Amino acid sequence: MIKVLILAYDFPPYVSVGGLRPFSWYKYFREFGIDPVVITRQWSNSYGNQLDYIAPGTSTSEITEESTFGKIIRSPYHPNLSNRILLNHGEQKWRLVRKANSAFLEVAQFYLPLGPKIELYHAAKRYLSSHKVDLILATGDPFVLFHYASKLSRAFKTPWLADYRDPWSHHKENARSFIVKLWLKSLEKRIVSQAINASTVSAFVQQKINEILPKVSVEIIPNGYDPDAIEGLQDISPQNKVLRFAFVGTIYEWHPLELFLEQIYLFKKDNEISLEVNFYGTNKTTWITEFIRNKYPSLVGTVNTFSKMPNQELLKTLASHHVMILFNYYSYLGTKIFDYLAIKRQIILCFERDPKAEILRKRHFSIKETSNDNTQLQADVLRKTNGGIVVKDASHLQVVLTSLRAEFLQTGNIACDSRDIEQYSRRIQAERLASLIKSISSQSKL
Repeated sequence: MIKVLILAYDFPPYVSVGGLRPFSWYKYFREFGIDPVVITRQWSNSYGNQLDYIAPGTSTSEITEESTFGKIIRSPYHPNLSNRILLNHGEQKWRLVRKANSAFLEVAQFYLPLGPKIELYHAAKRYLSSHKVDLILATGDPFVLFHYASKLSRAFKTPWLADYRDPWSHHKENARSFIVKLWLKSLEKRIVSQAINASTVSAFVQQKINEILPKVSVEIIPNGYDPDAIEGLQDISPQNKVLRFAFVGTIYEWHPLELFLEQIYLFKKDNEISLEVNFYGTNKTTWITEFIRNKYPSLVGTVNTFSKMPNQELLKTLASHHVMILFNYYSYLGTKIFDYLAIKRQIILCFERDPKAEILRKRHFSIKETSNDNTQLQADVLRKTNGGIVVKDASHLQVVLTSLRAEFLQTGNIACDSRDIEQYSRRIQAERLASLIKSISSQSKL
């Protein structure tokens, strides 16, 4: 077998869509002749929200796990000063100190052996000192893992592959100033140019990578759903008393959340129906709760929020709903669309072209788009698979909600007649990446 060392910061048991991508490699690689060794950090999951990302690990020593899938080495995690202040005193205390500490580490980690992520590098170095691997595969973000992979590649004369889940220096959050943007571009060029190949999730991100690194070959390996995780979900039937909507995951500033909640309020005010709109594992739990209580108190008990949960448990919970809510990611395809498709529940995409949503998009969307970019990737998938309804704007949402209400009152259910979703299986995507790795391995031995 070809042995691959995988650097993956997000990884189960941490509840993150970013962790599901490397987990699928770990889970399926051996089927295709790849022996994976995953280097990740320890996750305690002690909060059930975004604080889990900065919470201390479960041990001060490395933890090694072996299974039929491969090996996982979990390095200790020690929160930095900024994170310790946040954990101990909350978001309102010592903001300037926290920002200064975080900014310093974001830069210094590329030049000095420090920062909360450095333990992954040390764990990988210890492993490589006594074990031979054929390839190092780093998935980002965090993109400092690319830096670690490049250093390890030089030290142990092993090729490395850069896997982008998102753009790096093109991302607005990573380039708030001209100087920072120049620095990040220079960093990306210097580090990733040393990779033997790159992979990413979509043609849009591929294009952004090649704008900076035109000579780097970038393979598209899309995200998808876990075929094993959905086994048995077809036996779960939503109850027929309450029409239940669900949304899962991160809510971004360009998402028209307020507009959507306003339309739910208007719909429920004018229509007699038992309704639930449930948000699972979002980063806006407190905001949603306070917004509903202050602006739409009649929706208290209708709009609900829930903590993060493991993916298998989450999928079972989603399967007990009738309709999945999907906000437009435009040039991104995102990840949650695949799980929504896999559980075969009707999806509503909000919005294709709503004026208020467009204002949010222009103000907050994380990547600068061009006229050549396909900005309706999710809509294309829904139309291709017949997996849901592309909602044009707020007024169209009222029409859609009225139609869903009529169907639910008549049948006690919402039909979903999706097709051809098997192509989005993570097992298939792992097979494609395994083929790329085999090709790389053959080339490096020439």
